[in-house]
Amino acid sequence: QVQLVESGGGLVQPGGSLTLSCAASRSLDSLTSIGWFRQAAGKERELVAVITGGMTNYLASVKGRFTISRDNAKNTVYLQMNSLKVEDTAEYYCNAEWEGNYGPLGSWGQGTQVTVSS
Repeated sequence: QVQLVESGGGLVQPGGSLTLSCAASRSLDSLTSIGWFRQAAGKERELVAVITGGMTNYLASVKGRFTISRDNAKNTVYLQMNSLKVEDTAEYYCNAEWEGNYGPLGSWGQGTQVTVSS
C-alpha cells in the first residue's frame, strides 16, 4: 500500500498561482505512475497531469499553465498551477499506481480544495 498526503490548496484570485504537494510513503521510483486528478462539483473526476514511464501528460486545458514535477529525495510530487482560472476550481487528488504481486494497484490521497474566485 502507498499512502499519499496532499497539501497546498486554498483560495486564490483568477490569474494567481498555487503549488500542490503530494508526499508518498515510499519511493517514487517504485511507482508506475503518479499524478493529479480533480473533481469539480457536479462533474466527473478528470486527469490533470501525470508522470508515467518518465514522461508527463497534461489535460489540454491546463497545458502551458500547470507543471507537474517530482523530488525523489522527498518522495514528493508537485503541481505548480499558474494563471489560474475560475474553472480550475475543484478538489484535487493525488493518485499513484504500482505493480502488485497479482496485478496493478492504486491509491488516492484525501484531496485538497482549490478555489479560484475574485
